[in-house]
Amino acid sequence: MTDTTTTSPVAPTGAASIKYGLLLPHFGEHADRSKLLDGAVLAESYGFDSLWVRDHLVFEPHGEMETPDPTFYEALTTLTAVGAVTERIQLGTGSLIPFRHPVHTALTLGTIDKLIGEDRLVIGFGAGTFDHEFDVVGMGDANRVDLVRSNAEILRLLATQDDVTYKDEYYNFTNVTVAPKPASPIPFWYCGATPKSARLAAEYADGWMPGRTTLRTIEQRAATMRQITDENGRPMPTIGVIPPTSIAPMHDAAFEGLNIDGLIAWANKRGKWWAKPESGEFKTAADIEGSLIAGTPDEVVQQVHRFAEVGVRHLVFDFRLTYERWFASMELLGREVLPALRSA
Repeated sequence: MTDTTTTSPVAPTGAASIKYGLLLPHFGEHADRSKLLDGAVLAESYGFDSLWVRDHLVFEPHGEMETPDPTFYEALTTLTAVGAVTERIQLGTGSLIPFRHPVHTALTLGTIDKLIGEDRLVIGFGAGTFDHEFDVVGMGDANRVDLVRSNAEILRLLATQDDVTYKDEYYNFTNVTVAPKPASPIPFWYCGATPKSARLAAEYADGWMPGRTTLRTIEQRAATMRQITDENGRPMPTIGVIPPTSIAPMHDAAFEGLNIDGLIAWANKRGKWWAKPESGEFKTAADIEGSLIAGTPDEVVQQVHRFAEVGVRHLVFDFRLTYERWFASMELLGREVLPALRSA
């Protein structure tokens, strides 16, 4: 049990409306059976709402945030194993990349739904970052945004109909029936921080989930999505996010080893789709607010409140910067932060 000297945090209004999840340690040097399976059981016991995985075919770690270890436990296999040792907790992909054939994906998802218990899956899809993963499967020339749309339509059809015939630029099949089908259509989320990803989510998805981005960016995207859904009569998609997180009993311990200057430099180099501060350049920690959650339980509670204010309704804590403290970090969230957030 973690020894902490912090006082019980008090959650601001709004945080109780959010669902809370964890990104599983299924990649890099900390990928480990015990961390995945024992961690999943522990997360469910603490009352977390969801567990999430990433997706890669040929994993190349992100140099800014990950060690060079290329270990990567396949996304849907990992969710199946985790689902088998848990009972209720929701399982999601953030995000699944469209280098699989959607008929194969439909069969896998229907199977998982039946094996782990119905209505537990959320499938976030994204266009992916790395060309080499699509080159490997002969899809290097494909428009990956179009692939996501095709997957959304095909998965919907195969989950609800038999003898499906489909044809577009990338997929062509006739009279295909996939069984087992999920008990009900699996929610389809669009993942990505670009303006277009949010617009597409508002057009045809059930949720929108960027990875690391800023609160200012989420707020702008949410406003655009509300305008689109008001015009097209669709429900507003659930807004999620997966911010890197570091929590510890004491403030300094939570920030130990975190390179804030490096995160700011990364935002200027690769955060081209993020909403810019008034200066036009990311210069301070305040400029990248939301792209990192860090501090004591009290401080984490206050930071989560800011996510609620900009419309986030599903927040997934990403411990990849501190997976060596996986169980201790989960315990601090589960014992101190979640009860405070839900008592708002």
